[in-house]
Amino acid sequence: MTVSYTLKVANSRFWGFSKLLFRWKGSIYKLLYKEFIVFVVLYALLSIIYRRLLTEEQKRLYTKVAQYCNRSTDLIPMSFVLGFYVTLIVNRWWAQYTSIPLPDQLMCVISSNVHGKDERGRILRRTLVRYVNLSAVLILRSVSTRVLKRFPTMDHVVEAGFMTQDERKQFESLYSDFNKYWIPCVWFTNLAAQARRDGRIRDDVALRLLMDELNLFRAKCSMLFHYDWISIPLVYTQVVTIAVYSFFAFCLIGRQFLEPLEPGQEADLDMYVPLSTLLQFFFYAGWLKVAEQIINPFGEDDDDFETNKLIDRNLQVSLLSVDDMYQNLPPATKDKYWNESAAQPPYTIATAAETLKPSFLGSTFDMRMTEDMEQSQTVEASPNMARTQTPLLSRFLAAASPAISIKNFGRGGRATPHLRRARGDSSAHSEDPEAVSRIEEEETEDEESQRGSPHSPKASNKQKEKLPLIQVEAPSTESIEIEQPGAGEP
Repeated sequence: MTVSYTLKVANSRFWGFSKLLFRWKGSIYKLLYKEFIVFVVLYALLSIIYRRLLTEEQKRLYTKVAQYCNRSTDLIPMSFVLGFYVTLIVNRWWAQYTSIPLPDQLMCVISSNVHGKDERGRILRRTLVRYVNLSAVLILRSVSTRVLKRFPTMDHVVEAGFMTQDERKQFESLYSDFNKYWIPCVWFTNLAAQARRDGRIRDDVALRLLMDELNLFRAKCSMLFHYDWISIPLVYTQVVTIAVYSFFAFCLIGRQFLEPLEPGQEADLDMYVPLSTLLQFFFYAGWLKVAEQIINPFGEDDDDFETNKLIDRNLQVSLLSVDDMYQNLPPATKDKYWNESAAQPPYTIATAAETLKPSFLGSTFDMRMTEDMEQSQTVEASPNMARTQTPLLSRFLAAASPAISIKNFGRGGRATPHLRRARGDSSAHSEDPEAVSRIEEEETEDEESQRGSPHSPKASNKQKEKLPLIQVEAPSTESIEIEQPGAGEP
């Protein structure tokens, strides 16, 4: 039976996980105690032989051999080999569990799309769902020792009600060298097609939905069969097993408490019991035992899958859903919160404290604005508003326009274009006073900066090159000219 301790770890408490260490069924102690006893006995025998039976010369030779064995343990990559192997085994174990075929989706489709409250409709629905369960039983007989012990022959399958005598005769008359778990699925498709012709399945869409769910169910049966057929390569399992056994074979010799080789040399602490080595054996050998237990979860170990219970559950639930529950609905009435805009289910006294906790609205709702109030005021964007620009690009983008050519920026040292007032319409009412003053201020700042740096290559250049004027549209609908300066004009 599967060992479940989920309720014990529902809440993290003091001494919570430690209590699990004293359980025997499904524990590492039950898996490892025999190997642990063998290792301790062999270590004790070697220790007694070294201490009581060897001469001084033999002890010196044994000490050299033990030191060599102790150094050799560092050459075996135990953590890497075992870690990768156990990770692969655990992923495979979970994938096998998710591949167990369950009829839940298929039984709902059968109940909603195979119609008829008469005896013929009831027979169709029960037969379809029985074929599904029969296919699951046949594949589980092939991979699970528990199910095979429960149904050792086809007579037991017939006696259990998964198959009739006529179906058994037809099943055995079909010869195939391979596993025939797929035959009930073919029977299912033929019976569904007959139900469609008889009008029990009312349209092709419902038949297609039925076939899609059947294919998903059959695919899981196929995956379960292939997981049983294709194992993890034997060489990898052998490498891991040899690595663990050879590691602890070296530890038996190399981890003994030895006398010093030289008479005046200080000896190590003699503890008689190698506590760290025993813990290391417990961890590494226990890791290997975990992989050995779950590499095939369809056996009879404590934590293997309860396949017989799954068969019982699937048959009972599927027959109930397609027969007793077919069009057997409770009356549809107004719910308790019919006249309430916000439904609030009641709490018990044990959970009343949860009502005091505010609902989670997002992590940014807990922020507290520490900036000035001016930073939080809303500002409407307008065409006359100055653009916010980075210091590096502000001089290049002061009068940004798609009409400016990139090559014009490479002719001179200055990259800031001069904005000139339009020569077209000079009427005061069409000009933007703020824009004009801003342009004049920028021109004044540029001229002052050029006079203040006489050693600048821009100021010392005597050659002037005047670029053509480029017409752009200002935000105030007046036309302005951009004069791109050359290398020397300030």
